[in-house]
Amino acid sequence: MKYLRISVLVLLVSVFAACKKSSADGGGGTNDIAPTNITVSAAVAADNTGNVTFTAGADNAASFDYDFGNGTFQTVPSGVVTYRYPASGTYSVNVIAKSAGGQTISKSISVTVTVTSSLTWSDEFSIDGAPDGTKWGYDLGAGGWGNNELEYYTSRLDNAVVSNGTLKIIAKKESYMGSSYTSARLTSYNKFSLKYGRLEIRAKLPAAAGTWPAIWTLGSDFATNAWPACGEMDIMEQTGGDKNKVLGTFHYPGHSGGGGVTANTTISGATSDFHIYALEWNATTIKISVDGVVYSTLANNASIPFNHNFFVILNVAMGGSLGGAVDPNFTASTMEVDYVRYYQ
Repeated sequence: MKYLRISVLVLLVSVFAACKKSSADGGGGTNDIAPTNITVSAAVAADNTGNVTFTAGADNAASFDYDFGNGTFQTVPSGVVTYRYPASGTYSVNVIAKSAGGQTISKSISVTVTVTSSLTWSDEFSIDGAPDGTKWGYDLGAGGWGNNELEYYTSRLDNAVVSNGTLKIIAKKESYMGSSYTSARLTSYNKFSLKYGRLEIRAKLPAAAGTWPAIWTLGSDFATNAWPACGEMDIMEQTGGDKNKVLGTFHYPGHSGGGGVTANTTISGATSDFHIYALEWNATTIKISVDGVVYSTLANNASIPFNHNFFVILNVAMGGSLGGAVDPNFTASTMEVDYVRYYQ
Protein backbone atom coordinates (compact mmCIF):
# COMPACT_ATOMS: atom_id res chain seq x y z
CA MET A 1 0.00 0.00 0.00
CA LYS A 2 2.85 2.37 0.83
CA TYR A 3 4.39 1.68 -2.59
CA LEU A 4 1.04 2.33 -4.29
CA ARG A 5 0.59 5.67 -2.50
CA ILE A 6 4.08 6.79 -3.58
CA SER A 7 3.42 5.77 -7.19
CA VAL A 8 0.14 7.67 -7.28
CA LEU A 9 1.82 10.74 -5.78
CA VAL A 10 4.63 10.66 -8.37
CA LEU A 11 2.08 10.33 -11.17
CA LEU A 12 0.08 13.33 -9.92
CA VAL A 13 3.23 15.49 -9.63
CA SER A 14 4.26 14.53 -13.19
CA VAL A 15 0.83 15.40 -14.61
CA PHE A 16 0.82 18.76 -12.77
CA ALA A 17 4.32 19.64 -14.06
CA ALA A 18 3.36 18.75 -17.62
CA CYS A 19 0.24 20.92 -17.44
CA LYS A 20 2.25 23.80 -16.01
CA LYS A 21 4.88 23.56 -18.78
CA SER A 22 2.20 23.45 -21.47
CA SER A 23 0.56 26.53 -19.98
CA ALA A 24 3.89 28.38 -19.76
CA ASP A 25 4.77 27.60 -23.37
CA GLY A 26 1.75 29.51 -24.68
CA GLY A 27 2.30 30.05 -28.42
CA GLY A 28 6.04 29.23 -28.31
CA GLY A 29 8.33 26.41 -27.30
CA THR A 30 7.12 22.91 -28.12
CA ASN A 31 3.57 24.21 -28.85
CA ASP A 32 4.72 26.80 -31.45
CA ILE A 33 2.64 26.45 -34.62
CA ALA A 34 4.18 27.15 -38.00
CA PRO A 35 2.51 29.81 -40.17
CA THR A 36 0.31 28.61 -43.02
CA ASN A 37 -1.78 30.05 -45.86
CA ILE A 38 0.48 33.02 -46.60
CA THR A 39 -0.88 35.66 -48.97
CA VAL A 40 0.88 38.71 -50.40
CA SER A 41 -0.61 41.47 -52.54
CA ALA A 42 0.74 44.77 -53.92
CA ALA A 43 -1.02 48.00 -54.88
CA VAL A 44 1.14 50.27 -57.04
CA ALA A 45 0.33 53.99 -56.74
CA ALA A 46 -1.13 55.41 -59.95
CA ASP A 47 0.75 58.73 -59.62
CA ASN A 48 4.14 57.20 -60.62
CA THR A 49 5.76 58.24 -57.34
CA GLY A 50 7.14 54.73 -56.82
CA ASN A 51 4.92 54.05 -53.80
CA VAL A 52 3.72 50.45 -53.43
CA THR A 53 1.47 49.27 -50.61
CA PHE A 54 2.09 45.65 -49.69
CA THR A 55 -0.33 43.53 -47.65
CA ALA A 56 0.78 40.18 -46.28
CA GLY A 57 -1.16 37.75 -44.14
CA ALA A 58 -0.77 34.22 -42.78
CA ASP A 59 -2.33 32.02 -40.15
CA ASN A 60 -0.27 31.88 -36.92
CA ALA A 61 2.12 34.66 -38.07
CA ALA A 62 3.54 37.11 -35.53
CA SER A 63 5.57 39.25 -37.98
CA PHE A 64 6.61 39.57 -41.62
CA ASP A 65 10.09 40.18 -43.08
CA TYR A 66 10.07 42.02 -46.40
CA ASP A 67 12.83 41.89 -49.03
CA PHE A 68 11.78 44.59 -51.51
CA GLY A 69 14.01 43.21 -54.25
CA ASN A 70 16.50 46.09 -54.36
CA GLY A 71 18.67 45.43 -51.33
CA THR A 72 16.21 46.97 -48.85
CA PHE A 73 14.71 44.92 -46.02
CA GLN A 74 12.10 45.67 -43.35
CA THR A 75 10.33 43.78 -40.57
CA VAL A 76 6.60 44.59 -40.39
CA PRO A 77 4.58 43.12 -37.50
CA SER A 78 1.22 43.93 -39.10
CA GLY A 79 2.16 42.73 -42.58
CA VAL A 80 1.00 46.01 -44.17
CA VAL A 81 3.64 48.48 -45.38
CA THR A 82 4.05 51.20 -48.01
CA TYR A 83 7.49 51.33 -49.62
CA ARG A 84 8.69 53.95 -52.12
CA TYR A 85 10.93 52.64 -54.89
CA PRO A 86 13.51 55.21 -56.01
CA ALA A 87 13.67 53.97 -59.60
CA SER A 88 11.53 52.32 -62.24
CA GLY A 89 11.88 48.58 -62.64
CA THR A 90 10.45 45.13 -62.06
CA TYR A 91 11.27 43.82 -58.60
CA SER A 92 10.99 40.36 -57.08
CA VAL A 93 9.61 40.89 -53.57
CA ASN A 94 9.98 38.11 -51.01
CA VAL A 95 7.97 38.02 -47.77
CA ILE A 96 8.73 35.69 -44.87
CA ALA A 97 5.98 35.12 -42.30
CA LYS A 98 7.30 34.21 -38.85
CA SER A 99 5.59 32.57 -35.89
CA ALA A 100 6.28 33.73 -32.34
CA GLY A 101 8.71 30.86 -31.97
CA GLY A 102 10.54 31.56 -35.23
CA GLN A 103 8.98 29.07 -37.64
CA THR A 104 8.59 30.48 -41.14
CA ILE A 105 6.84 30.30 -44.46
CA SER A 106 7.58 32.54 -47.45
CA LYS A 107 6.13 33.77 -50.69
CA SER A 108 7.48 35.88 -53.57
CA ILE A 109 5.65 38.16 -55.97
CA SER A 110 6.78 40.37 -58.85
CA VAL A 111 5.92 44.07 -58.93
CA THR A 112 6.54 46.54 -61.76
CA VAL A 113 6.99 50.18 -60.81
CA THR A 114 7.21 53.29 -62.97
CA VAL A 115 8.84 56.31 -61.33
CA THR A 116 8.71 59.72 -62.98
CA SER A 117 10.77 62.56 -61.55
CA SER A 118 9.90 66.18 -60.93
CA LEU A 119 12.09 69.22 -60.33
CA THR A 120 12.23 69.70 -56.55
CA TRP A 121 15.15 72.13 -56.10
CA SER A 122 17.19 74.36 -58.39
CA ASP A 123 19.24 77.49 -58.74
CA GLU A 124 18.98 79.16 -62.14
CA PHE A 125 21.37 81.98 -61.17
CA SER A 126 19.02 84.63 -62.52
CA ILE A 127 19.62 87.42 -59.98
CA ASP A 128 22.86 89.39 -60.32
CA GLY A 129 25.14 89.81 -57.32
CA ALA A 130 26.25 87.38 -54.65
CA PRO A 131 25.04 83.76 -54.89
CA ASP A 132 21.69 83.15 -53.16
CA GLY A 133 22.46 82.91 -49.44
CA THR A 134 19.41 80.70 -48.83
CA LYS A 135 20.95 78.06 -51.11
CA TRP A 136 24.72 78.48 -50.80
CA GLY A 137 27.34 79.03 -48.15
CA TYR A 138 31.14 79.03 -48.40
CA ASP A 139 34.09 76.99 -47.27
CA LEU A 140 36.84 79.47 -46.39
CA GLY A 141 40.59 79.07 -46.05
CA ALA A 142 43.76 77.73 -47.62
CA GLY A 143 45.37 74.39 -48.36
CA GLY A 144 42.42 72.53 -49.83
CA TRP A 145 41.90 70.26 -46.80
CA GLY A 146 44.70 67.83 -47.59
CA ASN A 147 44.89 68.24 -51.38
CA ASN A 148 47.97 70.53 -51.39
CA GLU A 149 46.02 73.26 -53.18
CA LEU A 150 47.50 76.72 -53.67
CA GLU A 151 44.44 78.97 -53.39
CA TYR A 152 42.70 80.73 -50.51
CA TYR A 153 38.93 80.26 -50.69
CA THR A 154 36.98 83.48 -50.04
CA SER A 155 33.36 84.66 -50.03
CA ARG A 156 34.14 87.81 -52.02
CA LEU A 157 32.34 88.86 -55.18
CA ASP A 158 35.80 88.85 -56.76
CA ASN A 159 35.71 85.06 -56.59
CA ALA A 160 32.01 84.13 -56.77
CA VAL A 161 29.40 86.27 -58.50
CA VAL A 162 26.15 85.85 -60.42
CA SER A 163 25.86 87.89 -63.62
CA ASN A 164 24.08 87.58 -66.95
CA GLY A 165 22.35 84.36 -65.93
CA THR A 166 25.33 82.33 -64.73
CA LEU A 167 27.32 81.76 -61.58
CA LYS A 168 30.98 82.54 -62.09
CA ILE A 169 33.59 80.99 -59.78
CA ILE A 170 36.80 82.88 -60.51
CA ALA A 171 40.29 81.72 -59.62
CA LYS A 172 42.73 84.65 -59.55
CA LYS A 173 46.44 85.16 -59.11
CA GLU A 174 46.88 87.53 -56.18
CA SER A 175 48.60 87.62 -52.82
CA TYR A 176 45.93 87.02 -50.18
CA MET A 177 46.20 85.81 -46.58
CA GLY A 178 49.54 84.14 -47.30
CA SER A 179 48.39 82.40 -50.49
CA SER A 180 49.33 83.25 -54.07
CA TYR A 181 45.85 82.61 -55.52
CA THR A 182 42.21 83.09 -54.54
CA SER A 183 39.04 81.27 -55.54
CA ALA A 184 35.68 80.17 -54.10
CA ARG A 185 34.13 76.96 -52.83
CA LEU A 186 30.33 77.11 -52.61
CA THR A 187 28.46 74.52 -50.57
CA SER A 188 24.79 73.74 -49.95
CA TYR A 189 25.56 72.25 -46.51
CA ASN A 190 22.74 72.92 -44.01
CA LYS A 191 20.74 74.57 -46.83
CA PHE A 192 19.96 71.77 -49.28
CA SER A 193 20.68 68.05 -49.36
CA LEU A 194 19.58 65.16 -51.51
CA LYS A 195 19.12 61.42 -51.30
CA TYR A 196 18.64 59.56 -54.59
CA GLY A 197 17.24 61.13 -57.76
CA ARG A 198 18.98 63.07 -60.52
CA LEU A 199 21.32 66.03 -59.95
CA GLU A 200 22.11 68.00 -63.11
CA ILE A 201 24.61 70.86 -63.55
CA ARG A 202 25.17 72.75 -66.80
CA ALA A 203 28.63 74.27 -66.76
CA LYS A 204 31.57 75.59 -68.79
CA LEU A 205 34.99 74.79 -67.37
CA PRO A 206 38.10 76.96 -66.92
CA ALA A 207 40.75 76.84 -69.65
CA ALA A 208 43.95 77.72 -67.79
CA ALA A 209 46.48 74.99 -67.01
CA GLY A 210 46.72 74.24 -63.31
CA THR A 211 43.04 74.95 -62.53
CA TRP A 212 41.13 72.10 -60.89
CA PRO A 213 37.37 72.68 -60.98
CA ALA A 214 34.99 70.23 -59.32
CA ILE A 215 31.26 69.59 -59.07
CA TRP A 216 30.71 67.08 -56.29
CA THR A 217 28.71 65.89 -53.30
CA LEU A 218 29.72 64.97 -49.75
CA GLY A 219 27.86 62.98 -47.10
CA SER A 220 25.93 65.37 -44.84
CA ASP A 221 27.16 63.50 -41.75
CA PHE A 222 30.83 64.27 -42.46
CA ALA A 223 31.23 66.15 -39.15
CA THR A 224 30.44 63.03 -37.09
CA ASN A 225 31.30 60.35 -39.66
CA ALA A 226 34.71 61.44 -40.89
CA TRP A 227 35.66 61.18 -44.55
CA PRO A 228 35.77 58.77 -46.32
CA ALA A 229 33.18 57.02 -44.13
CA CYS A 230 30.63 59.72 -44.99
CA GLY A 231 31.06 59.06 -48.73
CA GLU A 232 31.90 61.37 -51.63
CA MET A 233 30.58 61.42 -55.21
CA ASP A 234 32.57 63.52 -57.70
CA ILE A 235 30.27 64.32 -60.62
CA MET A 236 32.95 66.25 -62.49
CA GLU A 237 36.61 66.94 -61.91
CA GLN A 238 38.68 68.49 -64.68
CA THR A 239 42.37 67.73 -64.82
CA GLY A 240 44.86 70.57 -64.68
CA GLY A 241 46.74 69.65 -67.83
CA ASP A 242 44.19 68.06 -70.20
CA LYS A 243 41.28 70.50 -70.12
CA ASN A 244 38.95 68.25 -72.15
CA LYS A 245 39.41 65.32 -69.77
CA VAL A 246 36.92 64.94 -66.90
CA LEU A 247 36.60 62.32 -64.18
CA GLY A 248 33.70 60.78 -62.25
CA THR A 249 34.83 59.28 -58.95
CA PHE A 250 33.43 57.64 -55.81
CA HIS A 251 35.23 57.74 -52.45
CA TYR A 252 34.32 55.57 -49.46
CA PRO A 253 36.16 53.36 -46.94
CA GLY A 254 38.89 51.43 -48.75
CA HIS A 255 38.77 53.92 -51.64
CA SER A 256 40.14 57.21 -50.31
CA GLY A 257 42.62 59.61 -51.90
CA GLY A 258 43.98 58.31 -55.19
CA GLY A 259 42.24 54.97 -54.62
CA GLY A 260 38.76 56.18 -55.51
CA VAL A 261 36.58 54.17 -57.85
CA THR A 262 36.95 56.34 -60.95
CA ALA A 263 36.50 56.61 -64.69
CA ASN A 264 37.24 59.38 -67.16
CA THR A 265 36.08 60.61 -70.51
CA THR A 266 37.17 63.19 -73.06
CA ILE A 267 34.68 65.78 -74.26
CA SER A 268 35.08 68.36 -77.00
CA GLY A 269 34.86 72.01 -76.03
CA ALA A 270 34.79 71.60 -72.25
CA THR A 271 36.17 75.12 -71.81
CA SER A 272 34.36 76.86 -74.67
CA ASP A 273 30.87 75.34 -74.45
CA PHE A 274 28.39 74.44 -71.74
CA HIS A 275 27.93 70.73 -71.02
CA ILE A 276 25.50 68.90 -68.73
CA TYR A 277 27.15 66.94 -65.92
CA ALA A 278 24.72 64.65 -64.11
CA LEU A 279 24.40 62.18 -61.26
CA GLU A 280 21.68 59.47 -61.38
CA TRP A 281 21.43 57.79 -58.01
CA ASN A 282 19.27 55.13 -56.40
CA ALA A 283 19.63 52.31 -53.88
CA THR A 284 21.14 49.89 -56.38
CA THR A 285 23.06 51.97 -58.96
CA ILE A 286 24.90 55.30 -59.22
CA LYS A 287 25.69 56.71 -62.66
CA ILE A 288 27.73 59.75 -63.71
CA SER A 289 27.25 61.17 -67.20
CA VAL A 290 28.17 64.04 -69.52
CA ASP A 291 25.54 65.23 -71.99
CA GLY A 292 23.52 62.08 -71.33
CA VAL A 293 26.40 59.64 -71.91
CA VAL A 294 27.12 57.55 -68.82
CA TYR A 295 30.84 56.91 -68.29
CA SER A 296 31.23 56.12 -64.57
CA THR A 297 29.05 53.72 -62.57
CA LEU A 298 28.99 52.14 -59.12
CA ALA A 299 26.80 49.32 -57.83
CA ASN A 300 25.17 50.65 -54.66
CA ASN A 301 24.25 48.56 -51.62
CA ALA A 302 23.76 48.85 -47.88
CA SER A 303 27.44 48.18 -47.11
CA ILE A 304 28.70 51.45 -48.65
CA PRO A 305 27.78 54.99 -47.52
CA PHE A 306 25.61 56.08 -50.45
CA ASN A 307 22.18 55.66 -48.91
CA HIS A 308 21.87 58.83 -46.85
CA ASN A 309 21.77 62.58 -47.52
CA PHE A 310 24.53 64.40 -49.42
CA PHE A 311 25.10 68.09 -50.13
CA VAL A 312 26.51 69.85 -53.20
CA ILE A 313 29.89 71.58 -53.58
CA LEU A 314 31.08 73.76 -56.49
CA ASN A 315 34.69 74.96 -56.51
CA VAL A 316 37.78 75.81 -58.54
CA ALA A 317 41.09 74.86 -56.96
CA MET A 318 44.59 75.84 -58.05
CA GLY A 319 47.32 73.22 -58.39
CA GLY A 320 47.04 70.39 -55.92
CA SER A 321 46.98 66.67 -56.57
CA LEU A 322 44.87 66.88 -59.72
CA GLY A 323 45.47 70.47 -60.82
CA GLY A 324 49.21 69.99 -61.18
CA ALA A 325 51.56 72.72 -62.37
CA VAL A 326 50.04 76.17 -62.80
CA ASP A 327 50.75 78.08 -66.00
CA PRO A 328 53.40 80.71 -65.04
CA ASN A 329 51.46 83.28 -67.08
CA PHE A 330 48.20 82.55 -65.25
CA THR A 331 46.16 85.58 -64.16
CA ALA A 332 42.55 84.37 -63.85
CA SER A 333 40.21 81.62 -65.06
CA THR A 334 36.51 80.94 -64.52
CA MET A 335 34.03 78.09 -64.18
CA GLU A 336 30.58 79.22 -65.29
CA VAL A 337 27.49 77.41 -64.02
CA ASP A 338 24.23 77.95 -65.89
CA TYR A 339 22.07 76.02 -63.43
CA VAL A 340 21.94 73.35 -60.74
CA ARG A 341 18.77 71.21 -60.82
CA TYR A 342 17.62 68.33 -58.67
CA TYR A 343 14.91 65.96 -59.86
CA GLN A 344 13.27 63.45 -57.58
